[in-house]
Amino acid sequence: MFYIGCHLSCAKGFLAMGKDAERIGATTFQFFTRNPRGGSAKALSEEDIRAFLELKKELGLGPLVAHAPYTLNACAADEKIRIFAKNTMEDDLQRLEYVPGNYYNFHPGSHVKQGTETGIRLISEMLNEILRPGLHTTVLLETMAGKGSEVGSRFEELREIIDRTERSDDLGVCLDTCHVWDGGYDIVNDLDGVLTEFDRVIGLKRLKAIHLNDSLNPLGARKDRHAKIGEGHIGLEALARVVNHPALKNLPFCLETPNDLDGYQREIGLLKSQRTE
Repeated sequence: MFYIGCHLSCAKGFLAMGKDAERIGATTFQFFTRNPRGGSAKALSEEDIRAFLELKKELGLGPLVAHAPYTLNACAADEKIRIFAKNTMEDDLQRLEYVPGNYYNFHPGSHVKQGTETGIRLISEMLNEILRPGLHTTVLLETMAGKGSEVGSRFEELREIIDRTERSDDLGVCLDTCHVWDGGYDIVNDLDGVLTEFDRVIGLKRLKAIHLNDSLNPLGARKDRHAKIGEGHIGLEALARVVNHPALKNLPFCLETPNDLDGYQREIGLLKSQRTE
């Protein structure tokens, strides 16, 4: 099964997202757990969730990816921001117990002149406080582009966070094609080499999801500017190799390209046409 989808609005609830996915031909989807700029989360409706889970089963949707708000910074210099990050992630993971067996993706954070080592320590300390037995969601560290003081643009940094987390079996990685390209990993000319490096440093068994994006920037720009599929420096041919790669093809692919639903429908159709199986 080709699990391909996009980022959907959760404003109307899970059932509405499921119906949007069906309309555009998606077989998975990603959603923000709350406003991407922070704030409180919308109250859950158990009736809505029950109806969605029935639809999910009917449609055969693959694993979903919940995305933490962009304001979640586990390694901020300001303690209040770190407390917000911890409280937000704890709340999100509890809410995701209503739709168990999926993924929760977050940007590791920006160390804000504290240094990468301090950033890694603070991120792992937060995860050690949050991750508890009995959770049914896998937390994903996202690969980053390396702009500013971002942590996670190198595979080694993600590996160190994992190694410092006591419940590391509850952690995985989401690979963003725009981010790794902007971070200097040449997935256009050496996808196999990049994945070999990922496997050596982190282990492919921890790779759970792909953010499938083209990039407005050349290799190693460290800027993180997404482009529509085939309209950036990565290009359709290279992204087709990503969705067909034996080590990746069964993972959920989530588009984060600058699109509305109709645009996502076109891109999903385009990528389906590129599948070789």
